[in-house]
Amino acid sequence: MKSAKSAIEGAGAVFDRLVVELIFDPDTSTTKFAVADQGEVDIRDSVALPDGTHLNPIPATNNLLRHGVVRLPTGIGDYETLASLRADLATFIDRYVTLPPRFLPIAVHYVLLSWVYDGFNELPYLRFFGDYGSGKTRALNVIGSLLYKPLFASGATTISPLFHTLDLFQGSLVLDEADFRFSDERAEIAKILNNGNQRGFPVLRSVATPQKTYDPRAFHVFGPKLLAMRGHFSDLAIESRCLTARMDMVTEAGNNPVTLPPQFEGEAITLRNQLLRFRFHTRPHLPLPSVPTSPLLSGRGNQMLGALLSLIDDDPVKADIIAQLRDEEHARGSARLEDSAALVLDALLAHIKDGAKQVPIAAIRTTLIATHGAEFERPPTARYVGSILRTRFGLCTFKSHGTYQVTLPTAEALDRLRGRFGG
Repeated sequence: MKSAKSAIEGAGAVFDRLVVELIFDPDTSTTKFAVADQGEVDIRDSVALPDGTHLNPIPATNNLLRHGVVRLPTGIGDYETLASLRADLATFIDRYVTLPPRFLPIAVHYVLLSWVYDGFNELPYLRFFGDYGSGKTRALNVIGSLLYKPLFASGATTISPLFHTLDLFQGSLVLDEADFRFSDERAEIAKILNNGNQRGFPVLRSVATPQKTYDPRAFHVFGPKLLAMRGHFSDLAIESRCLTARMDMVTEAGNNPVTLPPQFEGEAITLRNQLLRFRFHTRPHLPLPSVPTSPLLSGRGNQMLGALLSLIDDDPVKADIIAQLRDEEHARGSARLEDSAALVLDALLAHIKDGAKQVPIAAIRTTLIATHGAEFERPPTARYVGSILRTRFGLCTFKSHGTYQVTLPTAEALDRLRGRFGG
């Protein structure tokens, strides 16, 4: 017999074919659990989990629930077929926001993915990019209201609550103005975005205890992310995790209302309740033995799209989504060619000769200034060039007879550098 564990509060749990989800009724100010157990669905005040834990719902007095910062289903809805659910999601999104071509089916399937994301190991992020007035915040509001346990935040939010709330609810992050203004905030949000697309990489932070000591704690940040930005991430690794809708490329505004009408939230609740049923139908059958891949995408691209493609049974829609990411990968490749590392590589290649084993760093710097000097705010130093050679290219630098040299890469290593940085 399993020993009883102390009761805890939570937003849900998954044990094989048992799926427990928090629901919140704002009219009665109550929280309960919707439970799917071996195909049977009901509502419970609390749940005894198979590991002996007694799980109580997060109370309705929770400030984030009362103020709609985190939005939940109010009950268990139903839908006729998965195709009809997708059609209802598309109609709802298109009614309130106009997306670029190809992006409506991406948004619909990303909503579905968010409700079963914990059955996969890697996820992409969905990003809306554009200047003010382009509709990116409207897209966040509309699509974010359909995501699984969405946490709505903005660039004015401090980072600590994001860690705690994502860890508590383990849902989706809907982040407006994700390109935070100050460098320390960008560094903190980067921790969530760098760790949050792959299972098993929590963020470690020190938390103050009542005894005024600091204990390290792991915060769960894995989950769907919906982002709105006016600028790009400086880290191309984060860029590569995003499926991006260029809202300033939308040529027709459609018949979307200027402001969201009163019935908007009621429609969103109805769809969230139906999506809860979708989760109960789908989550017990995950994880899948494998996810789809495409020869048209890079390894990173296939890693990002696998979960999304696994939920799509329409080949033309799959092809459109693959084409969207392929276009973005090509654009990032062009951006990488403009990276300073690519310019240093170009200067290095100019000094590679048959039989040469090393070349002076000063000579590479001279060539770099002569060919690409106008692309730098100030002339790069030899120390800067040496840093790129070591940290970006993994090459060995050394001092010989008072001159700093770099050991030239092998032909195979050089091909890898060309493939990564151009040249």
